[in-house]
Amino acid sequence: MINKIFEISGLDELGEYLSAVADREAMRASLHAGFLKYSQYCNVVEWNASVRICEALAIIGWGTHEPLEAVRGSWFNGNPETYYLTRDAKCRCNDAVWSKRKTGYAIDYDLSFYHGSPDNPLPEPMRIGCREAEPQDIPLCSQRNWIPKNPIRIVRSLANCYEGSRPVIESIENELQPALNRGMRPGLYGSAINQIVINLSFSFYDNCHCKTNYIIADESLKLKKADFYPKLLEMYSAKEIDDNGYYLRNRFSYGAFRKDTGTVRVHIVLEREFSQLPVAEQKRLLSGYMIHAAEQLANRLRRKIDYDFPLMLSDFKSILSAWNCASSN
Repeated sequence: MINKIFEISGLDELGEYLSAVADREAMRASLHAGFLKYSQYCNVVEWNASVRICEALAIIGWGTHEPLEAVRGSWFNGNPETYYLTRDAKCRCNDAVWSKRKTGYAIDYDLSFYHGSPDNPLPEPMRIGCREAEPQDIPLCSQRNWIPKNPIRIVRSLANCYEGSRPVIESIENELQPALNRGMRPGLYGSAINQIVINLSFSFYDNCHCKTNYIIADESLKLKKADFYPKLLEMYSAKEIDDNGYYLRNRFSYGAFRKDTGTVRVHIVLEREFSQLPVAEQKRLLSGYMIHAAEQLANRLRRKIDYDFPLMLSDFKSILSAWNCASSN
């Protein structure tokens, strides 16, 4: 029943085909059975088949099954990584890192994992012959239509920070991000945006060889990357810069919107003095920074894409307000 979807390349055409299916429940069951099969992929062809099935299920609906999104990302060394994510960014099924061989891509099993799921809770043994699968010189696909999920994802570029900011970071990971996953209403905003990634960089001093203390540049100067060090030398001597690990940076830097992935990134830099503030004040300031960043992104994108930024921002502010109030009680 599902063979036809592998012959269709365009999402619009795929949507037209699925909308014409008479027995949607039977099609959904067939698609999910195919997903369970191909989610145990051993090669590029099988991964790409699972991506197409996820695209079809995003259109027809996952029914009683947990919705998943098939993502082709990059591991920290730049190698391709493929995995499935839930609405709250939890990994499911195969999570594979690939290496490029002379004859194509093959899975690096020493860097790959299996994650259980409600639909398939127990890790399955490696399929016979998987480790011997031949490399395939085919591009690794990524899902082009994403499942509705909280668009705000808060991450850190490095794990290092001053001790004064650890409670804030833990609160972001354990309280704020889960609250955003629960409280945001992605189904009401539109489908143009998949993720707004807010990347936080904290100052830190681990030892004399591992340190970074950000100096925040005057926003009105509109400094570029090449301007940072010469401008910093106007403020401090070279020895002071080296001894203290000073880096001049803009508070905010914005990436381009990627229409193919629905993703846009903003980088927020935090100085040493930020980490010396009381936790409640750090949360208040950081909330203001994140709201400012989200509003700036909305201003940049509102004329380019169809998305309910006012409602998204209203929900974001409400959840941040509750997060701040929790720290004062």
